[in-house]
Amino acid sequence: MTGDTGLRLEGQRAEQAAAAARLQHQQRTGLGPDGEQPSVVRLLTAPAHWEHVRSVLAYVAEHTPLPGPEARLLTLMLTLRIAHSGTGNLVGQDITGLGLADPEGLVEELAGCGWLVLPGTVGDLLASRPENPTCLTVPSLTPREDAPSPFEFGKKTRSKLSSWAQKAVGDKKLRKTKATAPVRLLALTLAAQTSTDGDLGPGGEGITLNDLTSWCPVEPGDLQQLVDRLVAADWLAEAHLTGTHLTGQLTERVLPLTCPHPR
Repeated sequence: MTGDTGLRLEGQRAEQAAAAARLQHQQRTGLGPDGEQPSVVRLLTAPAHWEHVRSVLAYVAEHTPLPGPEARLLTLMLTLRIAHSGTGNLVGQDITGLGLADPEGLVEELAGCGWLVLPGTVGDLLASRPENPTCLTVPSLTPREDAPSPFEFGKKTRSKLSSWAQKAVGDKKLRKTKATAPVRLLALTLAAQTSTDGDLGPGGEGITLNDLTSWCPVEPGDLQQLVDRLVAADWLAEAHLTGTHLTGQLTERVLPLTCPHPR
């Protein structure tokens, strides 16, 4: 209107900045372009929750007391149940439903090295039911004056994160295909490492094998069979494994379980 070139350029920059802000908001929240209905209704809706999931994955990767993917999965699930106070109630199905080859032996090892404290025997834990759960303690997660909690989220958020993980590893098609613990751990890991549309990796550019095997501790040569199992379980729509990266996309049915990276 004024013919002022400077004002016109300033307005164009403001318009571009607004468009970028809208796009970032859509990617963080899953909202569609109209801003009214989410394109994906996720179990964890807040971007902060997605970052908390990744913080727990990173913490467990550094603090799992035993080697191997089975110990990593069990430690991760227990951490999510116990993270806020250092204690939490579990029943036998919480352990036996993870696809572990020897759940009793693994729990005994975690107790034997001091990471986990049981009020009774491992047999008592595995036999416990919802009406009589077993209270477990993880000393390293119990807040003290000289050692506060390693996590910044509260009790309500902890419960949401734990429910998310339980739904992911207990997915009906993973159960139907009798997925092993390494397969379930990889499924959960991939759900936390996607773009908004479910492409693997931040921005959908894939996940490096170094990163992947740090979260899911398996030999690189074993990854292909685990990936094939996830394709067969309709968890991955497509996947391409090279010597350096895993690329692909999660299926539409598991998008509600994803925790996207912000772009």
